[in-house]
Amino acid sequence: MAIVGVSGAKRTLDEVGRQAVFYRDAILEIPFAVRRFPRETLRLVAEVALGSGALALIGGTVVICGFLTLSAGAVVALQGYASLSDIGVEALTGFFAACVNVRIAAPSIAGVGLAATIGAGATAQLGAMRISEEIDALEVIGVQSVPYLASTRIVAGVIAIVPVYGVAVVASFLASRTVTVVVWGQSGGVYDHYFRSFLVPTDLLWSFLQAILMGLVVMLIHTYFGYTASGGPAGVGEAVGRAVRASLAAVVFVTLAVSLAVYGVSGNFHFAG
Repeated sequence: MAIVGVSGAKRTLDEVGRQAVFYRDAILEIPFAVRRFPRETLRLVAEVALGSGALALIGGTVVICGFLTLSAGAVVALQGYASLSDIGVEALTGFFAACVNVRIAAPSIAGVGLAATIGAGATAQLGAMRISEEIDALEVIGVQSVPYLASTRIVAGVIAIVPVYGVAVVASFLASRTVTVVVWGQSGGVYDHYFRSFLVPTDLLWSFLQAILMGLVVMLIHTYFGYTASGGPAGVGEAVGRAVRASLAAVVFVTLAVSLAVYGVSGNFHFAG
């Protein structure tokens, strides 16, 4: 049993080491990829943000992340108003929406949508290329596969997440206000007053930086699992599943780490009457 445990730990460490080397190479090759493959990078940016094929008809990642955060903003307003009304301070729903949407709900939900759309697609594409030996063919003809396939997708994911997340944040704000004012019947002026009073501009900046970091982490994870896929079509499916699980855990970890680093000491707002 001890020998089995040691061998399992060794395999885990080997896997972590291979991932670390791939992530290092993919990040360091980004300047070369942008300079050497600009057209491929632009194509991937369009594909990532707007989708390709049938997915382009509904707007790809933009619409999917927007719909997810729209739903999250509505839930924040529903639960926030109901909970605050129990203690007679339902007027503070605008404060609740401004705080929770920007700091937790919108980044987390957008990260999940990013992993399920951009990330899963990148893993499937690279995995299909690996099992069909297209990656080996690129190496044979002298094209560096990591910059061409991985670094360009990482750049595309980081660039595309900015407008995608902008749409997501606006959708969460609109959903929270609509539910509070239309469904619960609160005065629009009361909601807007508390929302604007407690919406800190620096929180939006940190939220966007958090989304960019999520995009980087998600694309690194998914490109690795796709690039190293093996075992035929079944192996590609397994790689997608493993990548999605890993990236979902990474999204939660990034949200926790940024929240602790930025808001863990003071909370970054002062609540006073």
